[in-house]
Amino acid sequence: MADILKISNSGPLIGRCGVPGDKSISHRAVIFSSIAEGSSRIRNFLDGHDCRATMNIMRAMGVRIDEISSTQLEVHGVGLDGLREPNDVLNCDNSGTTMRLLAGLLAGQEFVSVLNGTAQIRGRPMARIVDPLRTMGAQIHGRQNGRYAPLTIVPSRLSAIEYKMPVASAQVKSCLLLAGLFAHGLTVVHQPGPARDHTERMLSSMGAPVTALGNTTHSERPQDPLNPLNIIIPGDISSAAFLLVAASAVPDSQLTIVDVGVNATRTGIVDALSEMGADIRRRSRPHQGGEPVADLIVSGGGLRGLDFGGEQLVTMIDELPVLAVAATQAEGRTVVRDAQELRVKETDRIATTVSELKKMGAHIQETPDGFIVDGPTPLNGAEVDSHGDHRLAMALAVAGLIAEGETTIYNAHVTADSFPDFETTLRALNVEVQELDWASENE
Repeated sequence: MADILKISNSGPLIGRCGVPGDKSISHRAVIFSSIAEGSSRIRNFLDGHDCRATMNIMRAMGVRIDEISSTQLEVHGVGLDGLREPNDVLNCDNSGTTMRLLAGLLAGQEFVSVLNGTAQIRGRPMARIVDPLRTMGAQIHGRQNGRYAPLTIVPSRLSAIEYKMPVASAQVKSCLLLAGLFAHGLTVVHQPGPARDHTERMLSSMGAPVTALGNTTHSERPQDPLNPLNIIIPGDISSAAFLLVAASAVPDSQLTIVDVGVNATRTGIVDALSEMGADIRRRSRPHQGGEPVADLIVSGGGLRGLDFGGEQLVTMIDELPVLAVAATQAEGRTVVRDAQELRVKETDRIATTVSELKKMGAHIQETPDGFIVDGPTPLNGAEVDSHGDHRLAMALAVAGLIAEGETTIYNAHVTADSFPDFETTLRALNVEVQELDWASENE
């Protein structure tokens, strides 16, 4: 959680490591176990800022959560109707997942609640959930008629709807499925393409009447209480992506990343790197929490530029900044299109990825819905900034592993949002990493 990271090209990445628990699954495990009846055991929970925001909000609504360790929780569920009115505004911190999923849960409660967070989260679009929730009968008030947080949710009776999502979004789908647990009738959500299905898998495993057939998912009020969870959360493929790119781009690397979740709705980065020529093999492991798991074995080698767009991007939207780093080392041109969703993440990830990699000498140009990279390009160490975005911070660290000289990354503490001990993991793989705070840097 250092303010500043200094990274040097240290040669091949050699060894075996794990990555933190999956962020998306950690959020859902805490929320869903809170409305189950009985005690749930969650292991390999992601102890990051965003997931802690979710945990703190559930506590604020009367859920007892015991921390056995930083990554092991026992959640004492209060049932579907057991949440209580919080005493204060619910702070989502910087987590879009927290705000969007909880809006669906809170729309069906019998008390008033207010969801708020950082300046960044107040700038992220919320109409995509507010509009369909209002169609279900929810009373939600927010800035610019509900387009932006803070969101105030007033008790109301919900009715099921059939909703066609304009774009595939796991957060929107999950929000509506959660609201469907409190609505009269059968809620039907159609998605235009693939999106993460962690919500459907987990809720159905708990006995909820949530079913999926192709790109259509149904949800309705359970007749019986939800069963508690006993889950080991698999390693996060989005965190593994940074190590996969580093080992693919640095010659002679030999790296094994153990116990990674390989849900098909999340493995776009593995497929993309393989198509570019990376040598990535899977060794299957036992399922964890209903999710497929594997060890990923990656070797350094030559990469080639390709075009990426359409439905493929949904399965790797969070990994596109680090894919841009891989593209700087690929032979030929790499084009990423249809990625306008990156404009409304923690930062405008198109603009910030392009601007920071240019500082290191990358031949990269911004387009309205993505970027174009010409490679291979020798990168040079430079002073760069995360802009408060954890995924950009780690993508720049990977670029620093490739670059000549030393790379200094400012505002690097945000890596803890999704990859606590990121620096420790790099050191274990023979990477030279220096951690500094603002005070020591300015001495």
